[in-house]
Amino acid sequence: MEKLVIGRVERIDLPDWELLNLDAKIDTGAFSSSLHCHHIEVFERNEAKWVRFHLLDPEYNSYNERLMEFPVSDQRVVKSSNGIGEERIFIQTVITLYNQKFNIELSLSNRAEMKYPILLGRKFLAKKFVVDVSRTYLSEKHALKERRTS
Repeated sequence: MEKLVIGRVERIDLPDWELLNLDAKIDTGAFSSSLHCHHIEVFERNEAKWVRFHLLDPEYNSYNERLMEFPVSDQRVVKSSNGIGEERIFIQTVITLYNQKFNIELSLSNRAEMKYPILLGRKFLAKKFVVDVSRTYLSEKHALKERRTS
């Protein structure tokens, strides 16, 4: 499979959540991908671990403060860029990029100090993408080009 070229920022969709055109920062320094949210609460449903949380991004009215509930896929320590470990909850979902759907594991984190609500790390990027850090929104430009030629 040929790798797709993406820029340092891309627009993605979370189709199962009906959220479109969200900005995602591509971060080859981060191993895992993460989602900006708050009020993260683990609970039990049908003898399984679940999590509820509120999405956070004031730039998207349909997205900001939306309550979500998902099964917990994992819980583990993640080291932040400053080297401090933090216990995080992980969920599984699907994202769309380059008009293709990809499974992704997202850690839930309050990224209030960060500019982008979603961060895509190496675990997701590996074997699928090459990053051109000098460019942005390459998947969106590709989609526009395809529409013009069809």
